[in-house]
Amino acid sequence: MLDGLGLAETTPGPLIMVLQFVGFLGAWSHPGNLPPLLSATLGALVTTWTTFVPCFLWVFLGAPYIEKLRDVKLLTAALSTVTAAVVGVILNLAVWFGLHVIFPANGGVDWFALVLCVAAFVAMLRYKIGHHPGHPRERVARLIYKLAITH
Repeated sequence: MLDGLGLAETTPGPLIMVLQFVGFLGAWSHPGNLPPLLSATLGALVTTWTTFVPCFLWVFLGAPYIEKLRDVKLLTAALSTVTAAVVGVILNLAVWFGLHVIFPANGGVDWFALVLCVAAFVAMLRYKIGHHPGHPRERVARLIYKLAITH
């Protein structure tokens, strides 16, 4: 799961990238009678297709009625509830991933990740540097750190 999030954060559309990654790995692990690479590619394609098609159908079918539905108080309340639930899920995932990055499975503390997180947090709050401009710098710093340790 951590690898999927890392892959997703390198490009726009994180949810689609994670779903595609999970579809690929799932089909790779259980290829049936197909070669693993073919099975994995088909798994990624089916996952992507089944993720996009319902969304596009909702948009195209509901778009003509969206202005009329904006005045329906019950629907507006329900959508506000869904928005709150989505924010809660995102917060839960952020905490889960943060804990697994800073405290890896080996039981120790990844001090470099902790220092990098604190530096990014300070940069966002103190210097008003946005979230996305920091991504490339953080990835390069992590890559240099990993290369320095392994060699």
